[in-house]
Amino acid sequence: MLPEGGSGELSGMAIHDIRDITIIGAGPSGLFALFYAGMRGASAQIIEALPEPGGQLTALYPEKFIFDVAGFPKVLAKDLVRDLRAQAGQFQEPIHCGQRVVGLEEADGVFTLVTETDRFPTRSLIIAAGIGAFSPRRLPQACAEPWYGRGIHDTVQDPKAFAGRQVVIIGGGDTAFDWAHQLEGVAAGITLVHRSDRFRAHQATVDLVLASAAAGRCAVHTFHELADVIAEDGRIVGLDLKDIKQKTVRRVPCDVVLPMLGFVSDMGTLLEWGLTLEKNEIVVNQVMETGRPGIWAAGDVNTYPGKLKLIATGFAEAATAVNQAVHWVYPEKKVNPGHSSNLAVFGQKDD
Repeated sequence: MLPEGGSGELSGMAIHDIRDITIIGAGPSGLFALFYAGMRGASAQIIEALPEPGGQLTALYPEKFIFDVAGFPKVLAKDLVRDLRAQAGQFQEPIHCGQRVVGLEEADGVFTLVTETDRFPTRSLIIAAGIGAFSPRRLPQACAEPWYGRGIHDTVQDPKAFAGRQVVIIGGGDTAFDWAHQLEGVAAGITLVHRSDRFRAHQATVDLVLASAAAGRCAVHTFHELADVIAEDGRIVGLDLKDIKQKTVRRVPCDVVLPMLGFVSDMGTLLEWGLTLEKNEIVVNQVMETGRPGIWAAGDVNTYPGKLKLIATGFAEAATAVNQAVHWVYPEKKVNPGHSSNLAVFGQKDD
């Protein structure tokens, strides 16, 4: 182990400076934890597997509005990530993206997170890994595979890219219905396809889309699935949809397919760290302790009785975890920091 403040290489791997707190995951909870660590005067860093911060907000629905973050009547996911990064950036602590954790070592009271290329020593850990490493679930039909990136897109980065297009959305969850609603008035036509008439989306959004369908502003085909992709001159021009009850096939116009089928996740090496897990979620107590000394968990990755999977909940859990970690590293520091409006770190009189 290098001395504090050191950096170097070991067996070709970069070794980073030791930090008081290392946060795994740069989603909303992780970004807020990075800010809160700075507010408490602790050195910190984030390790993130994805190429940029934001977690699901960036990777899956950057253009979707979020309505249940305190202080925002509504906020685009990408804008919330931008502001969280700016908030954390006040303390200039690093966010290491593209770093997939493959191991955890512990010696002499210091953890070392090991990625495929780097080593990150730290005095404490906060796991804010959300659902773990994830990727959108792909369409199972072989006819779809050649068209990914050429008319089939499993994320929406810019809704304006679909202006004037015939869009078919496949899925029955929140993301499918949210985009069916938000692309109305942008796309030339919207068709939503689902294998069932039971949806996993918020009822208010379902009602909006079904009302649009009843008014002829979009189409909804339940008990249907993709049967074939129709192409001309190297581009998608339509889809054949199979009615799984009637065994008939209908053709719909299409030049863009948005499969919104959820995602597959992988908790990876976290499963080997001796933590108590329930359905790939880390069991914590009321102060976000995982049961392994020096490691806390916040956000969607954890579970406890009464857990609510909300961004607002993750923020509170991140603050709790950071305060506990700061006291763990510096026992002379109180767990409760007091009100931020009174903290000297922000130029105020420190109570």
